[in-house]
Amino acid sequence: MTSNNVTRLLDSRKIAYTAFDLPVEKLGARQTARLLGVSPHIIYKTIVILREKPGKPLLAVIPGDHQVDLKALAAYLGEKKVHLPTQREAEQLTGLQAGGISPLALLNKGFQVILDSAAQTEQEIHISGGQRGLNLRLPVKAIIELTHARLAEISRPSETDED
Repeated sequence: MTSNNVTRLLDSRKIAYTAFDLPVEKLGARQTARLLGVSPHIIYKTIVILREKPGKPLLAVIPGDHQVDLKALAAYLGEKKVHLPTQREAEQLTGLQAGGISPLALLNKGFQVILDSAAQTEQEIHISGGQRGLNLRLPVKAIIELTHARLAEISRPSETDED
């Protein structure tokens, strides 16, 4: 089983989690859900978001069968606009590969984490373990506590089957 800084952190904090090794190519949330045999609604993806004003980008963590609602997110943050970086920019900003970007791998790096409020309806959700090929299922409460995530309605159902 894959071990990295994220799993070591969870172990050190005695947070129960289940790790799943997946293929290391970039998988979308729906593909991950199919491989794990679970609903894409509990596979959460981390989206890097840029603010209009200079400042640290933030991480929107949303259900896999949703897309980030940029207007709702901007309104929640009190910003005029927020936008998505390119995949390359997201990788440069986080130092992580797309498909492996995780709020747990970016603790203490100054990223504000906004978790979609839909997560509150679940006991546990799946998120990236901080590298491609590592998926973690852990309690929502633990994610909120570790990342100091704020909860808000920041996504809407995807109009396509794309991840």
